[in-house]
Amino acid sequence: MPHVVILGGGFAGLRAAQQLAKAPVRLTLVDRHNHHLFQPLLYQVATATLSPSEIAAPLRALLGPRGVSVLLADVTGVDPENKRVLLADGELKYDYLIVATGATHSYFGNDHWAPFAPGLKSIEDAVEIRRRVLVAYELAERETDPRIRRALLNFVIIGAGPTGVEMAGSLAEISRSSLPGDFKNIDTRDARIILIEGMDKVLPVYPDDLTAKARRTLERLGVEVRTGARVTNIDATGVYVGDEHIEARTVIWAAGVAASPVARSLGVPLDRAGRVNVTPELTVPGREDIFVVGDLASLKQADGTPVPGLAPAAMQEGKHAARNILHRLRGEPMVPFEYWDRGSYAVIGRGHAVGIAFRRFKQAGFSAWMAWLFIHLMFLIGFRSKLAVMLDWAYSYLTFGKSARIITGPAPRLDELPRTTSAAGGPVLQSGTPTPPAQLAASSRELAPSSR
Repeated sequence: MPHVVILGGGFAGLRAAQQLAKAPVRLTLVDRHNHHLFQPLLYQVATATLSPSEIAAPLRALLGPRGVSVLLADVTGVDPENKRVLLADGELKYDYLIVATGATHSYFGNDHWAPFAPGLKSIEDAVEIRRRVLVAYELAERETDPRIRRALLNFVIIGAGPTGVEMAGSLAEISRSSLPGDFKNIDTRDARIILIEGMDKVLPVYPDDLTAKARRTLERLGVEVRTGARVTNIDATGVYVGDEHIEARTVIWAAGVAASPVARSLGVPLDRAGRVNVTPELTVPGREDIFVVGDLASLKQADGTPVPGLAPAAMQEGKHAARNILHRLRGEPMVPFEYWDRGSYAVIGRGHAVGIAFRRFKQAGFSAWMAWLFIHLMFLIGFRSKLAVMLDWAYSYLTFGKSARIITGPAPRLDELPRTTSAAGGPVLQSGTPTPPAQLAASSRELAPSSR
């Protein structure tokens, strides 16, 4: 039977595998992780609302009973001429290939910022951010220097797309509603949540009236919103916004994503973000045996607007690529992809969200929040995950509590905190030389308004 290989077990890859599971093909799915991850709720793991197991499911459990072969391996590239997938420790032959390897963080050429400002794309990222947030409060409880304590209670989120807005709102709720009373030496309500956006509004992909409502809601929650502000440097002591230095020991990157480097091995032109400009049938130009879907694909709709980087779009693309493979196997012509836009939502806090349904119906406030809850529960994989998330959300809504406030990793140490600044207020290296600002500024011009 023809061998179909799918690279990536995200929304697009999983849906393609499910569509082809009963087809007359030999099907192999390759991923560097053994689980499918519901990325839109990663921020809730990072902010201690949900546990990782509630938004992830083992790929073998999802696909193994369907007869799909699942391989845990790291894909390094594709050899289209010889129909090979190149792995870090071997290779894999294919007859048809679906590439759905997604996207990774982009620091706009400033990759040295990554250790100080982690992004949010994996369970490991979410657990590390959760650790940094909770450790900041623990260290502040013990810190006697008022300046260092203030820096520990400053939380900076860079990028005000949906991920950044959702993170900022959730962090504000933690400090104002969940943690007060847990500590004796600090008042967690003194925490500053600072949201920095390079463009002139939050949620830039949404209409102006919704973004204005989102900003007002964030500010009511106590979030300090700075738009039109460009980050010029990040280090262990905080963030530079122009010449201003904001001392902060917890910085979170939500400003940009870049396509998986696997795209470069396909030998075709890429767009500025590194995505493949696919044909309307979702194939690589000149290669009808290779399909590219999800965050790695760049495709415009009939009205000229790009297909958005949303989970529903990724699932529709994965399903359509699988159907076109079946058309090829039957000797039928392939069908162009048409995206059905059901809408998108961004949650801002408890009982607050903004969104657009079916391209025209705007929503804000509690009704949008309820729609967001329903949509996310509907798309979660498995009854167990749906039930666990629903119970945790109910607990959080009724009690303002966060049920996953678990710190992992080594015990925090006060003597490891950076404690010196330059005379101008900027950070100082151990040698005593002020850290020079980077030349390239960052903004939240994201590929996708929500993780896939």
